[in-house]
Amino acid sequence: MDRIGFIGLGNMGLPMAKGLINKGYQVTGFDLNEVAILGFKEAGGEIAATLAEVVDKSDVIFTSLPSSKAVESVYLGKGGLIENGNLNVVFVDTSTVAPEMNMKIATVCEEREIPFLAAPVSGGVIGAENQTLTVMVGGSTEIVQRVNPILNVLGENIFHVNEQIDSGTTVKLINNLLIGFYTAGISEALQLANKKNIDLDELFAMLNVSYGQSRIYERNYKSFIAKEDYNPGFALKLLRKDLEFAMELAENHQLDLPISQALLGLYKDVELEGFGDQDMAVLYEKVKQQSNHNMGATK
Repeated sequence: MDRIGFIGLGNMGLPMAKGLINKGYQVTGFDLNEVAILGFKEAGGEIAATLAEVVDKSDVIFTSLPSSKAVESVYLGKGGLIENGNLNVVFVDTSTVAPEMNMKIATVCEEREIPFLAAPVSGGVIGAENQTLTVMVGGSTEIVQRVNPILNVLGENIFHVNEQIDSGTTVKLINNLLIGFYTAGISEALQLANKKNIDLDELFAMLNVSYGQSRIYERNYKSFIAKEDYNPGFALKLLRKDLEFAMELAENHQLDLPISQALLGLYKDVELEGFGDQDMAVLYEKVKQQSNHNMGATK
């Protein structure tokens, strides 16, 4: 399986594709964004004009797309992957979508005897660039074994959750639900330090060797808050989208998760106020702004 297709050359897809190219794989890419295409070509990739061309030139095709709508279009739309697929080409979707979308695609693939895996990833852009992603795979053991050497190029933590196609997606949504909690908790906790004139760098040094330490705290603080730069590694609107998927999953299983619902409401409100395109760590700035405003109003 030396011929790989990669559809979706955005913040995650492009570094993942580059990593495969650097390992000697022949990678054919497809994207609608001209800037992404240029970056892929400069890395040594071959651009396809259509999805059908990607299928013709690939043994396995990865997709990394921003929404369920985009995934549905690429897989199930006219001229899409399934229309052009066959049993000799494995499809692997690394996007984070609603579990129902995994099931919908898997059902059609099974009818046409097309091998398909749902394998969302965690680790962000840095993980994609460093090839240290965590990959959470749902689907057939036999198919996972076929593509495992390639997955081990993309990441260093490869988990086959089970043969249920949406199992990896379920784990990814649980992961991102926790990320949402951690990000909100950090955003509020740091306001206490601000009010008590505690240096945030010193606070991080202390908490980083205490039980208050977390990888999200380190990520959000060191890469974004401390630099006052919220150019997105993982946009707040994407986290909100994943929290919605998690709540839909809970609702489908008749679970009442009131704290999580309140968390989703917070992110929705912040996105509506114009913070959605910035990194999720920008929630700190919104909480700081709101805290100061509320304190001023009570004086």
